[in-house]
Amino acid sequence: MEEPDPELQADADERESAPDFDALTDPQNLVRGERTRDDFFDAVLGLDSPATVGDIADLAGHGVDAAREYLDWFERMGIVTQVTESPATYERNDGYLRWRRVQQLQTQYTVDELLSALETERAADEEFAVTFGVDSPSDISITEYASATDQPVADAWEELSSWQTTRRRIDLLERALMADSGTSTDERTAV
Repeated sequence: MEEPDPELQADADERESAPDFDALTDPQNLVRGERTRDDFFDAVLGLDSPATVGDIADLAGHGVDAAREYLDWFERMGIVTQVTESPATYERNDGYLRWRRVQQLQTQYTVDELLSALETERAADEEFAVTFGVDSPSDISITEYASATDQPVADAWEELSSWQTTRRRIDLLERALMADSGTSTDERTAV
């Protein structure tokens, strides 16, 4: 191993005192600030298919080493799942995200508010079923519906998307209420 240049070597005084490692910023804190975590979280939420560590680092705007660290942490939290080993690829865990949304609903709303929201969404669902003339949004062909109603495909798609959103809301509200069946309204308050 080569010796470093003399100007880079510690002099006799510097060698007598050990560095104060406690005064240095912990390297983990350098990459675990909220902004970095949020950048990686946003990148992971935007994934539509498995992505490599490098792809995720690029999406987050940070380095590959930081991406590996966050992906390891996110995997332990259940936010992502590792799909392949070499190259390591990760995908968003939609099950975790649904569970998290249910948790947020339970925290932010009372049972009565959840029931009221569920009733509103159920009424909207029934109205969509009448409008489209079928029981489920999966029974609709966007192009056929657009032609039959003489409207642009984009408008038909938007209508159908609204119905699918209503169905997702119903699912989340039902999960929040079912998971909360042992808790009385008085035990929780809206935030």
